[in-house]
Amino acid sequence: MEDQESLEGREVVEAALLSRRSVRAFLPRAVPRELVERLLTLAARAPSNSNTQPWHVHVLTGEAKRVLGEAIVRELEANGRVAETEYAYQPKEWSEPFQTRRRQFGRSLYDETLGIDAADLQRRHAHHVRNYSFFGAPVGLIVTVSRHPWLGALIDAGLFLQGLTIAARAHGLHTCLQASFIDFHPIIREQLQIPDDRFIICGVSLGYADPSHCLNNLRTPREPVSSFATFHDGE
Repeated sequence: MEDQESLEGREVVEAALLSRRSVRAFLPRAVPRELVERLLTLAARAPSNSNTQPWHVHVLTGEAKRVLGEAIVRELEANGRVAETEYAYQPKEWSEPFQTRRRQFGRSLYDETLGIDAADLQRRHAHHVRNYSFFGAPVGLIVTVSRHPWLGALIDAGLFLQGLTIAARAHGLHTCLQASFIDFHPIIREQLQIPDDRFIICGVSLGYADPSHCLNNLRTPREPVSSFATFHDGE
């Protein structure tokens, strides 16, 4: 029979997984540095190839976060995104069923949640710009990995980020992982003095969700196990 401690631990983990979502509106409530350090300590328990632990995180708060965000927005308004990202995060053309899923998400976010029509490019752009203030979160993270383990380090980074998001939920915080930051990797590299031997993987907004904001009513669906798992049963 399962003991009470094991049952409670399982329930906490499942609750964290099921309640994790991408939050795009945060309260100004500060997150103590010791709590951020605890979350990073927990995330670093992620597995990595031969325990290489290729990740490095830049933690931004206050003035440092504001300065980086404003520098990115100035570049965005003047020249748009950079010509090439450091690694191909997404394909040039999406195939199915991924294209349909992306479009459904876009409609859910802009049309249904924010009430912004597809033709209203100005308001859509204004929402996009909010990425670079980390959606108002008090803590912004820039996650990097070493180039030397190459593509395997990207898998390790994903495991680290998953651990971070679940640890955040266990402590009552929310996150949003933001690939939009890689469009401006030269600015980020210069501002944070990131050496050339590291990839900039993504940004992460971290803080307490604003429960009154419409954006935090958005819930994205998931495909059933039967659509993505194949069971091979032996005799």
